[in-house]
Amino acid sequence: MKKLKTISAFGIILLLAAAALSACSSEKADTTSAAEEKTIIVGTQNDYPPFAYVDDNNQLTGYDVEVIREIDKKLDGYKFEFSAMTWDSIFLSLESNKVQLIADEVAKSAEREAKYLFSDESYFSAQTVIIVKQGTTGISSLKDLEGKKVGAVAGDSYTVLLEEYNKTHGDKIILKYSDVGSPADILQDVQNGRLDAYVNDPIMTKAIIKEHNLKLDVIKEPIQSDNIALVFNKDEQGEELKAKIDPILKALKADGTLAELSKKWTEGEYIPQ
Repeated sequence: MKKLKTISAFGIILLLAAAALSACSSEKADTTSAAEEKTIIVGTQNDYPPFAYVDDNNQLTGYDVEVIREIDKKLDGYKFEFSAMTWDSIFLSLESNKVQLIADEVAKSAEREAKYLFSDESYFSAQTVIIVKQGTTGISSLKDLEGKKVGAVAGDSYTVLLEEYNKTHGDKIILKYSDVGSPADILQDVQNGRLDAYVNDPIMTKAIIKEHNLKLDVIKEPIQSDNIALVFNKDEQGEELKAKIDPILKALKADGTLAELSKKWTEGEYIPQ
């Protein structure tokens, strides 16, 4: 009887040892898995609601940010972190590999595609509208902006549109470039009469108008529509990321995730087919 008890105790010791080894092995596997994950830094703005901005809890959020977080859930071997910055530094950060991906409502253009890789799958369809001081009449098209002072941010797609118009129309639109690049500051200048108009996205503009109680009108008829894509460097790492992310974006579009995010953040479905 004593022998049986000894064997039983020995068996318990073996079981405990095996459990301990199993726990150590599991912990090691988890640690190894986490260590093997490659960190991708995503460049975006922190003052571009509802696409990328810091909320009342000092957390970066918005449509573009949440799209990346959905990709993060589905892409094994990678983890995504954000670096919030001003628009004028975002492409320089990509070129210097400070960020490896841009998610910031970037529209494709021939000039940009010559320098950077874009996701084949677009994740948002953005409109371009004119914003004027409340009560302003006679401005509803690019031609109507001729002779007017219009706010601009160097390098953004809205400014590029105005610059292209000027190239073929004798620089008739007076572009006033912002030093800070903040849409909220430019919209304040429109309200205060320092600028006659601004050209940008209606969803972001309406969010800022509401937040700051600005007296501005958003012209309803868009002057252009663009499909928005993620941006990568034209290198091996960029090619690899693009190849992994495009199928995920396609799946998020097909299963309705992007549509739900769009409705949550913009109160509408702005997902290109």
